[in-house]
Amino acid sequence: MNIEDCLADFRIPQYLHYMDSAATSLIPEPVIASMNEYDLQYRANVGRGMHRLTRVATQRYQDAHDIVSSFIGGDEGITVFTRNTTEAINTVAAGLDWQPGDRLVTTVMEHHSNLLPWLRLRQKGVEIVILQPGPEGIFDTEVFNEAVTADTKLVAISHVSNVLGTVQPVREIAGICKERGAYFLVDGAQSVPHFPVNIQDMGCDFLCFSGHKMLGPTGTGVLWMRDAVLSPLMVGGGTVDDVVIEGVITENADTEDAITEGYTLTEGYKRYEAGTPHISGAIGLAQAVKYLENLGMDAVFRHEQKLASRLLAELVGIDNVTVYGPQDIKNRIGVVSFTIDRIHPHEIAYLLDERAAVLVRSGDHCCIPLMKYMGLENGTVRASLYLYNTLEEIDLLIETIEEIARIV
Repeated sequence: MNIEDCLADFRIPQYLHYMDSAATSLIPEPVIASMNEYDLQYRANVGRGMHRLTRVATQRYQDAHDIVSSFIGGDEGITVFTRNTTEAINTVAAGLDWQPGDRLVTTVMEHHSNLLPWLRLRQKGVEIVILQPGPEGIFDTEVFNEAVTADTKLVAISHVSNVLGTVQPVREIAGICKERGAYFLVDGAQSVPHFPVNIQDMGCDFLCFSGHKMLGPTGTGVLWMRDAVLSPLMVGGGTVDDVVIEGVITENADTEDAITEGYTLTEGYKRYEAGTPHISGAIGLAQAVKYLENLGMDAVFRHEQKLASRLLAELVGIDNVTVYGPQDIKNRIGVVSFTIDRIHPHEIAYLLDERAAVLVRSGDHCCIPLMKYMGLENGTVRASLYLYNTLEEIDLLIETIEEIARIV
């Protein structure tokens, strides 16, 4: 399927110009249909029975894990379904064995979801080192080379900034982490939906991302881990092979675990997915992945680059408009933040909606430390583009920004 052909699968672009995909993407008809099929034709719990419906649901749920794993080149690791990127990152923060004196390295660029869980580790005596980027929001790897020491337990960064759209050199950072014996976590919420991501090439130990930013349903996320080094965030139904009570140990139980905890955890992703999961959501996420694969992630990336290139080239020439991040399109995705002198970002977003039905995000984008670092008290306006946007919409956005800028 060509990019141009996909527009028929989305309802909202037929009457609005949606440019807020960095917050939540739109969802195509085939994804909705796959979730409805589950609820209407084979709705049942997974891994908890032998009747025909639960067998079908269990197989589709397993298939969803396999499809998502393959999409990111993660077949050799463990792919866990979570509610979102935030839960995935918190699972890592809570699951590693932190000790006083451990060191963690992150950056001022991070979304709150990849910052607050680490800041909370200060309560356990963990040293948190927060790095600052260059003027365009891109890091020189030498900064990490100096910051990542032998006692660094984890490095956590966003692959792509949700404010500036800048792409960070994760492969080089992974090499530094491996050399120093540190785990490496990548927040892929803004990269996995927009260009090809392969974990084996990247070299990270943990990759976290959300389904709702990549044509999937809300309430779906992914935590990929290279090895099962984490303690589960929750335990309960579906996470164990055996449970012992009052010191009675069954023949197939792991004796040490059973004595100390009273249960033996199962293997693979199931030990991290306690309780009934978001089954229809997982099936929808798998369908979203197949949709993207059908389009081709290289084609998705090229389409967004074309749109972003037009937008950047025109915005920088408008009086009273300031664009943030690099001008070189090679170092960013289709996320463009800007301000207009003496007009609050919220007012700009409101005017874009009212005058042209263009929907963008305004404010701090869940990145308050970055806004403070950039000296932007009120944040920015952010246009975030995706495969269903067109050059005609970019021209409309530019024309309307020009009109608003003349108000100043």
